Amino acid sequence: MPANQSIIINVVVEGDTDEAVARRLIRHVGAVPGTVYGKNGKPALYQRISGYLNAARFSPWLILVDLDHDASCAPDLYRLWVPSPPDHLCFRVAVREIEAWLMADYERLAKFMGVRKGLFPREPDREENPKKKLIALAQQSRQSGMPLDFVPRPKSGRRVGPGYTARLIEFTRQHWQPEVAADRSASLSRALRSLRRWAQDMTE
Repeated sequence: MPANQSIIINVVVEGDTDEAVARRLIRHVGAVPGTVYGKNGKPALYQRISGYLNAARFSPWLILVDLDHDASCAPDLYRLWVPSPPDHLCFRVAVREIEAWLMADYERLAKFMGVRKGLFPREPDREENPKKKLIALAQQSRQSGMPLDFVPRPKSGRRVGPGYTARLIEFTRQHWQPEVAADRSASLSRALRSLRRWAQDMTE
């Protein structure tokens, strides 16, 4: 592939926020996001994993999933999901959820949410439930609309508020700096290095 031609990478993710993060990371390393698949949750993604892995034998694919509590560590989840890695696959795991990667850019997210930056965790990868932590931070917001968007309504049965995803997508697209966030998130730092090196290899 010519040096001035960007690589196109198809994407598989769990949901809309993950898509925004994946697109941001791909552009950050100088590649172009292709078609995005999944977005129906982790169980549905796993049911189709064999098809995605087969497709990655022929063209570049990024699969981005949360660790959650499905394995003790990211390498264990990788071995469980990808026993025989295809040549054109980059499989990355957010520890423990994609929210940890966003919280790692704590100064920008604190300003965006109207929350004191000192309230953000120093090591978001160590949070047992990053989504729950982010909702708790939103409750401390000085902006009246932020808690309403982030916090689920009583008896709604939902884990997040009605504007939660839209707010995180807005932050990811307009404010989030992956290189800065990587200083506080080891899993993001590894993902960036791997994605950059892999994208470069795909163009050679």
